[in-house]
Amino acid sequence: MSSAWSKAGNPGPVSTSSTAGSGGVTATSQKGKTAAAQNEGEQLPLQAVLVADSFNRRFFPISKDQPRALLPLANVAMIDYTLEFLTATGVQETFVYCCWMASKIREHLQKSKWCSPTSQNTVRIITSDLFRSLGDVLRDVDAKSLVRSDFVLVYGDIVSNINISKPLEKHKLRRKEGNNISVMTMIFKESSPGHRARCQEDDIIVAIDSQTSRVLHYQKTHGLKKLKFPMGMFQSDSSEVDLRHDLLDCHISICSPQVAELFTDNFDYQTRDDFVRGILVNEEILGNQIHMHVISDEYGARVSNLLMYEAVCSDIIHRWAYPLVPEINFTDNRNQACTLSRHNIYRGSEVSLGHGSIMEENVLIGQGTVIGSNCKITNSVIGQNCVIGDAVILDRAYIWNNVKIKNCTKIQQSIICDNVEVKESVVLQKHCVLAFNVAVGPSITIPEGTVISMHLLDEEDEDMDEFSDEEANKEIKTKTKGYNKAEVGSEGRGYVWKRTNEVEAEDEELMQCLWGLTLNPEEESETESEMSMESEELDTRSISPQLDDIRVFHNEVMGTLQRGLEENISSDNLVLEINSLKYAYNISLKEVMQTLSKVILEFPVKQKGQDLAVNQYCAAVIPLIKKWTPVFKNYVKKASDHLDSLSAIEEFFIEHEHLLAALVKVLMCFYQQEIIVEEMILSWFSKEEMSTKAKQLRKNQGLQKFIQWLKEAEEESSEEENE
Repeated sequence: MSSAWSKAGNPGPVSTSSTAGSGGVTATSQKGKTAAAQNEGEQLPLQAVLVADSFNRRFFPISKDQPRALLPLANVAMIDYTLEFLTATGVQETFVYCCWMASKIREHLQKSKWCSPTSQNTVRIITSDLFRSLGDVLRDVDAKSLVRSDFVLVYGDIVSNINISKPLEKHKLRRKEGNNISVMTMIFKESSPGHRARCQEDDIIVAIDSQTSRVLHYQKTHGLKKLKFPMGMFQSDSSEVDLRHDLLDCHISICSPQVAELFTDNFDYQTRDDFVRGILVNEEILGNQIHMHVISDEYGARVSNLLMYEAVCSDIIHRWAYPLVPEINFTDNRNQACTLSRHNIYRGSEVSLGHGSIMEENVLIGQGTVIGSNCKITNSVIGQNCVIGDAVILDRAYIWNNVKIKNCTKIQQSIICDNVEVKESVVLQKHCVLAFNVAVGPSITIPEGTVISMHLLDEEDEDMDEFSDEEANKEIKTKTKGYNKAEVGSEGRGYVWKRTNEVEAEDEELMQCLWGLTLNPEEESETESEMSMESEELDTRSISPQLDDIRVFHNEVMGTLQRGLEENISSDNLVLEINSLKYAYNISLKEVMQTLSKVILEFPVKQKGQDLAVNQYCAAVIPLIKKWTPVFKNYVKKASDHLDSLSAIEEFFIEHEHLLAALVKVLMCFYQQEIIVEEMILSWFSKEEMSTKAKQLRKNQGLQKFIQWLKEAEEESSEEENE
């Protein structure tokens, strides 16, 4: 395996003699005590804030039954890796913030060594149903005055053996010499683009002052073909600026106490990315700075999706995260004890291996598991008390606890959760997920990318026929309450959430959320990167006379919305910017409406290319329409505004005939978001004067079905009003 991470046969920089204690949390202000302690030179204990909630649905439906922080990674709960890292690196007090399934996390921690009386790290558990983001957590930290000095900020799904002593020392020195202007030090690891453990969704490009490690620019690169850098970055006091695209974000941050206060002062800050962008944009005004520390030989990664789950689990088995390896049993849980033999084979106690069965390499088997005869297992993890039948083939399979797998089954690159039953002669193709308590088979092949759960899809995820009436929807829902034997087998139980060969955009989005995005270095190499700034874009007008004002306005609006997406600019501020462009180029309100509609519809095409499939286009454009609904509503007020917007939508799909199948979903989204009303859609569809292409567009069966549905809905509404 090729990797920049150093394998460890010797103890690394992280000690494993770490425990944790417990304690309550009070809101008593300690700011006065902190100042006094600092004046007297007292050494304050190192604290950490551990966010045991991702505040997203990335691991649904798995995390419907178990919070992400407790999901087993190489048979150990993710949060245990994070707490071991914090304790081993010198943290003495950790505030664990929980929201989703907080009681399960609390119960797990209270039974663990982290809450033993002899702990070196006091773990304080804070729960609330009101936490909805990292911003809410840090505002609570500030309100309760929990942190007394610099602290470490992490999520509960971090695996790391990084010794933060050195970056912490540098951080404190910078604060001392710079009058506390450095508020955060982010930790990154050198990792080339396309590396298997580098999450493509978190790919970033960072500009730093090479002498001081001060961050000058921070931008996520996924989905972008052009990168923009502020010219001020090159006109600063920095003698040398490094642009780096070879970094993996470890999601470990050393923060000053001011970070929590800044989150309190700025309610727009919901994520760490919001905070970083806000600090960099307002650096000259507020005087705050962010620095970074880059490691090369240690390990740090966040389990943000199932591809990262597979990558990190494999790294643990391959010993890249030493001493966080199975045989050391750093949790002190007797049930997790195991022995190590050649080729990275780990076996727990009371494991039974049948005659002729082979464990080739990189295999972990938990306590009490029984494996039948003539099985072939490679690059896989099996949990505790599992029963594996005869002639079973497991390749990159991640099997959790109490799973039963019958004879002649083949599982490839898939995840099997607790208490699942896989009947005889079942084949699971790669990227399948069988969530808790599911059963499949016998004699069935589960297609690639299938996710099966005992939970039905939530209403917002269901891909119902959007034009059916309520009774039809009720009938569909009733049917789905029974298990589809064609999907799960004659003895199966569970509901299919996703198959990759389905074309629905919502399903495509769900799949990306669970497994993340597939790494494709070839696509990476095609990405175009260029440096520009707003003033340069203005200058291009003088050397491009062929661009009229409307075309330039179109490009400026595209750039404004691109920046709004990257920097999470509020809709109100976007409206102000668009209005200023309107007056600068003397654009009419009609042209604003048409341009705005076209720009948003063009957005996915500009970002991902002309060859975008219909399902990919829908998955990209529908969330944008929803996100920017307030911007639309600011301009769509009169009947003519509705028609102008519809005219622009029509023009776009005439120009992009290969995306015509997405027209109905786009119109439905505009209608459901109450941007365009049904009367105006019907009026637009039935207007008398139109081009030949416009007439051809109206012959689309999906569009005609949508119009018919609108007419019937309008008639029913009129009848109810008459009654």
